[in-house]
Parts: sequence; structure tokens; C-alpha cells
Amino acid sequence: MNNRIADMKCLAAAVALLSLTTSPVVAKPAEIEVTAFHTPQTVARLSGAAVIVESAPGTDPASLEQAVWRDAVARELLAAGFGTATPGAANAIAQVEVDRETVRREGARGPFSVGVGGSTGSYGGGVGLGLGLNLGGGPKELVLTRLSVRIRDRITGEALWEGRAESRENAKAKEAAPALAAPRMARALFAGFPGKSGATIKVK
Repeated sequence: MNNRIADMKCLAAAVALLSLTTSPVVAKPAEIEVTAFHTPQTVARLSGAAVIVESAPGTDPASLEQAVWRDAVARELLAAGFGTATPGAANAIAQVEVDRETVRREGARGPFSVGVGGSTGSYGGGVGLGLGLNLGGGPKELVLTRLSVRIRDRITGEALWEGRAESRENAKAKEAAPALAAPRMARALFAGFPGKSGATIKVK
């Protein structure tokens, strides 16, 4: 009898553990890696500059999604202290390029298992339990996004500042949608502008 009670307690504990491990987990937004390149001389030329925002060469300027990213970059440039002007009167041009790709990542099997076994009573009655959980969650889709911005002198075409922001977001996360990804990544890219040249930082 004591063995049977012990087995039932183990069974109850295993079921409780199973309910905890299978409860939904709210994923946090992925970190954004930001890298910038510039020189003291080029940054000095950007001080107080009026900048216009365009799609980078090779991208479709008529794309509605591209417009979302351009608008996000324009807002952050204003917040960083840049001015605006008509194309012919601007000091610099910010060229925006976005690369997005969805990849499939295979989930790894988690090292979790529960086993309970026993035999009690004169007639060999028994209680047994075996559980195996795959905590990897199976294959997952990730959206890989890179936002690149290059600020050029409008007259000479010389690159004055370059930066990129990269993220790996769960495809099911709301932050993967362009409407949320664009302002979030643009904000990370221009946080602390101009940044330390060549250094890669992570922004939550």
C-alpha cells in the first residue's frame, strides 16, 4: 500500500511538471545588433545638416513596404537633430535598404523525461508512468531583417555615415511585422547617433 501511495504521488508530481513545461511562454522581442561606421571628419560635416530620405539604388521606391521603412528612418533622423529640406536644397541624402528573409530552424529535442514504475500487492498489481517531452518546440520560422542606411553628401556622393541594424525575430511574433519592426529597428540604429565607429552593440 505504501508503495502504491508513493507511486501515485510521483504520478501527480509528473503531471504537475508536465503542465508547467507545456504552458505557453510569451516570447520577448529579439535583440537588435547595431553597427555604425564613420570618421570624426565626416560626422562634423553632418552637424545640423538637412537630410532627405530615399530608397537605396536597386530597391523599388514605389513599394509600400519600403515607404514604411523610409518613414521610420526619417522620424529618427529628425529626433537625432537633422533638418529637412527639398531635394535640391538638402545637404545630404540618407539611402535606405532593407533585406528580409524567412528561414526555418529545426528545434532540438529537450533532455526531459519522467519515469515512474512500481509493483505492489500479492497479485502483482502495478502502476507505471513514462513521459517524454520535446522542449525544442519543433521547427521554428525566423524572420531575419537587416536595415542599412548610408548618408551621403548630396553634391559629391561621398559616404559620411553608414549603419546597419540586424534582428532575428520569431515569425509568429508581432514584432516581425514591418509596421512594428521598422520603427523599432530605426530607433535602435540611431540611438546614441553617431555611435562608436566599427563597434557592434545590442539593443533590446
